[in-house]
Formats: sequence, C-alpha cells, structure tokens
Amino acid sequence: MGIYLNPGNQGFLRAVNSEIYVDKTGLIAYTNRCINTEQEYICVSRPRRFGKSMALQMLAAYYGRECSSKKLFEAYQIAKDKSFYTHLNQYNVIYINIADFLDREKPGEMVGFLVKRLSGEFVRAYGDILNPKEHLVNMMEDIYAKTGMQFIFLIDEWDCMMRIKGVEPDQQIGYLDFLRKLLKDKPYVALAYMTGILPIKKYGEHSALNMFDEYSMMNAVPISEFTGFTQQEVKELCGRYQISFDEVCRWYDGYTVDDLSVFNPKSVVSAMLRKRFDSYWNFTETYDALKAYICMNMDGLRDKVTRMISKEAVTVDTTSFQNDMATLKSADDVLTLLIHLGYLTYNYRTQKAKIPNDEVALEYLKSIKDGGWENVINVIQASEELMRAILEKEESRVAQILEQVHEDNTSILKYNDENSLACVISLACYAAKKDYVMYRELPAGVGYADVVFVPRSGVFRPAIIVELKYDRSIKAAIDQIHSRKYMDCLKGYSGKMLLVGINYNKNSAEKKHECIIEEWQR
Repeated sequence: MGIYLNPGNQGFLRAVNSEIYVDKTGLIAYTNRCINTEQEYICVSRPRRFGKSMALQMLAAYYGRECSSKKLFEAYQIAKDKSFYTHLNQYNVIYINIADFLDREKPGEMVGFLVKRLSGEFVRAYGDILNPKEHLVNMMEDIYAKTGMQFIFLIDEWDCMMRIKGVEPDQQIGYLDFLRKLLKDKPYVALAYMTGILPIKKYGEHSALNMFDEYSMMNAVPISEFTGFTQQEVKELCGRYQISFDEVCRWYDGYTVDDLSVFNPKSVVSAMLRKRFDSYWNFTETYDALKAYICMNMDGLRDKVTRMISKEAVTVDTTSFQNDMATLKSADDVLTLLIHLGYLTYNYRTQKAKIPNDEVALEYLKSIKDGGWENVINVIQASEELMRAILEKEESRVAQILEQVHEDNTSILKYNDENSLACVISLACYAAKKDYVMYRELPAGVGYADVVFVPRSGVFRPAIIVELKYDRSIKAAIDQIHSRKYMDCLKGYSGKMLLVGINYNKNSAEKKHECIIEEWQR
C-alpha cells in the first residue's frame, strides 16, 4: 500500500471504531451504479464538518485492491446490496488531498509536485512494466493496458486553490486543465469522485470539468440523504445518549437539501459525546469569509443579512455566482457563497435562503459585533427587556422599545409594509428563541397569523400570537385575531395565551407605535 496509490482501509477503520459511527455506506451502492457509465464523474460540494473526507475514506476502503475489507463492511447497509461483492477491493485507488500539496508548494508549482509524487508511487508499484520517464497520464494508460486494472480517483479538497487568496486565474485554469487531461475520456478511469466546498469553477460559458455531475447543498439528488445526518439517525442517537431531540434540532438542524432536513454531523457528534449544546463550528477560512463578506453593503446585502438574523428567509438568485471567493459582484453572489460555506441553507422550491440553526446564528452574532452593526446588536441586547415587557403585559413599554428599534434601524430596514414591521418584531424578540419556537405567517383559522411564539418543550410560559397593523389601529389587530380564529393555529396547545396587537403609524412625526396585550385561556 502507498500514500496516494491504494492507501488501504485504516482511515475508514478508525471511523467505524469510533464511539459514534452513523452508517452511510448506502452511498457505495450509488457509486457502484456509476462505475463505467456516463455518470462516473461525481463532484460533491459541501461545507466543512459534513463528512466529505470520511466518505472518501469509506470509498478507498471499499474499492482499494490492496486491502481486504469484507469484514469491515459486512455489518453495514452496503452488504445487503447486490453489487457488494462485484466491486469490493477490485480497483487501483488514487486518493489525493489537494490541500496537502498546497501546504508544501507554491500554487503555481502544485501540479508539478503532485505529478512527481504520483509518478514515484507508480514506479515503485509497477516499475517492471513502466518507463519512469513517461508522463503521469501515459503511465496510467500503460498500467491499464498491461494489467486490465482500472483506477478509481478520490480527490479531496479539490477546490482549495480556488479558495486561496492571491492565486492567479491562469494558475487556476492550469490546474483545472490538468484535472481534465488526467480524467476526461480516459479508459483507465472507472470512477472519479471529488469533494470540496465550492462547485466547479466557471470560466465564461465553459468549464474544463464539464463531464462532472455536481451534487451541492442546493441540489444533491439522488444522494441527498448522505449530505448529513437525517432526522431518524439523530433521533436514534438522542435515544442512545438521552439527549433532547428538540434541542439538537434547534442547534444543529435546519439545512434543507432537496426537501430533506439534514443535521450538521460533526456538531451532533460533539454534542452527544460532550452532552452540551454549544457552537462546535471550527474557526477556519470560512469564518473570515463570513465576517468580511456580510460587511459588504453591496446591493442591499446588510438589509438582507439583518432580515435573516431576525429569522426571515430572503430570495437569492444563485445563477450568477462564479464558484470562487473573489468574483463577487452582488448580494446574491455573497449569499450564494454563504450557502456553499454552510452559513445559510437554501430552499430550491422557494429560492430563498435563511440561517439554519442556533449554532450558525451565533457565528453571525460574533461577526457583527463591530463594523457598523451596532444598532442591530443593541436591538438584540434589548430583546430580553422586550420579552419581559410582553410577558408582564406592559403595553406602553413594548411600544416604547419598538419605537426605539424603528428609529435606530431605518437606514437598514425600510418601514413600508407589515412585513418590514414583522422583521423588526422578530429581531427585537431575539431573546425569545431560547424559550420559544417562532413562526412567521403561520396558517391559522382563516388566513395567517403574523408572528407566533410557541413555548419549547419543558418551558412553562404562555404562547404568544402577534398581529401587526400598518396605519390602522391596535383594536383592529386584536379584533382580527379573534374574528379569524388565529388561536386555532395552536390546536395542540392548552393553557394561557397572550394576544398582542401592534400598530405602526407611518404618518406620525414620532413614528408612533401602539400596543395592546390581551390574555386568553384555552
């Protein structure tokens, strides 16, 4: 076994020997179907901590011909598939982590160093049939011609050159051309499986790697379930470790991939083993990207980020993104980048993005502590007082706080409709998230309740229904809650509710807000 050629099964063995291992070997059944077909080129882009490297270690252990992995896999899902024995340990595997080569060499010299290391391993393994002076591609052609043994390419961090500042475009193009010449239309390729954070880089209308099918956080069919942990997988872990499933959802769920809800695997494992809910986000280049990019106030970006911090989803056009971290020309480009980095989740049906969970929301709060976000931070800090005032039914104090929020944030959030007011209510009630699940536009009775706060499991506080009015009256807000039976949106809830009516008068010089709070018992 070598370092890059047939590295063996030790990496996957460490994974299955760990205290927590979630069976994702079903992915192998899909890659088996792709071998020697038009679908043999697979590019998977996901954020860090979503199990990309572990998947490659699993594939290396399964396909590599210089190890015996039958016993390693026979207890898992793939062993039940009819293709299990057909491809088990039948191929030469080339496993490359591109980041290893960038760490050692200048970007412009990376390809040459990679070729040198791979060629050296080929000569050591097949020196009796190879000319050591041949080019890497010719060596693999000779190995295939003389042994009939095809290669499976597993390439990790394939896009890291595109994510490093200062790498010239001609160096990126040269690297992509190298991969194309190495992989495209080569009879020695049985399967090529690449992983990274960004989709394949575009150059004008063409791509050097257009033979790859791409599977991203926005479109991963038919391998969506292997993007992260599924709800059923997390429920089983919560039962084993006696941990609240609702709390795990609040912290680490929220990623929507092709209508499937998936969890951040690394953070779920950390929470189970440490029995503590916290942010296990690794501080990497992606954190720097979040802090730098959300402070670009291009094309209303700050307005959209503020809305998402307040739990709102915003529309994103993902089509113009050039799949790098430098060519950012609009707010949509920045938000699309943040989707790929895992700082947002994207719903392909609604074409909207939002912050997925509390773990990621904490990273946003860390990132906006300076750089012109002071008013937003002040609102969040005042949110404890607002929730106290609502629960104590201090109507004038609630109106006073909302007026201050309005005054401090008119430069960011435009007050021109009830939706903008709802966004500010959500932001101002930020502190409620630890005790409540907040819903916007919740179906109820006749129509939709504007904002609803439902107590979390084990929290003994009243549910709250908020109706917003714009240049109307607080009485109209309360009357609408009753007439349209908005309380019916909480059919499974029994106990005290607070019905809150809020009106904003745009024509008053003091931007006056009014509030009325009524207690209702089910």
